Amino acid sequence: MHTVARSKSFDTAAKQAELSEDEIFDLVTYLAENPLAGDEIGGTGGCRKLRVAGRGKGKRGGFRTITFYSGETMPVFLLTVFAKGEKSTLTAKEAAGLKTLTGMLVEEYKKRISSFTAKPNRSA
Repeated sequence: MHTVARSKSFDTAAKQAELSEDEIFDLVTYLAENPLAGDEIGGTGGCRKLRVAGRGKGKRGGFRTITFYSGETMPVFLLTVFAKGEKSTLTAKEAAGLKTLTGMLVEEYKKRISSFTAKPNRSA
């Protein structure tokens, strides 16, 4: 299982889309077991779009989530969510923004991991 991190933008969008805590829990559980779920979105640095059925609505009345996963050393990031009828594709500007964001996430996690794995300087 992988760690799943909810971004502030995801939480805000989930509230606007009226996702229940149960729906979010189910999504997080699914992504923890399937970090590469969904279709990769070109031009975003590796983000994926996952179709999620709304409770009692099926996938046609469901949601789309944008996630990012870059490998074993990083969590799966829940970046945003929107109702299917609200948006079908990302604009070029949105895709470019996601590409910038994913690059920053990878760099930040590389720094954090290297600080845990760096050997202390024991020269005295």
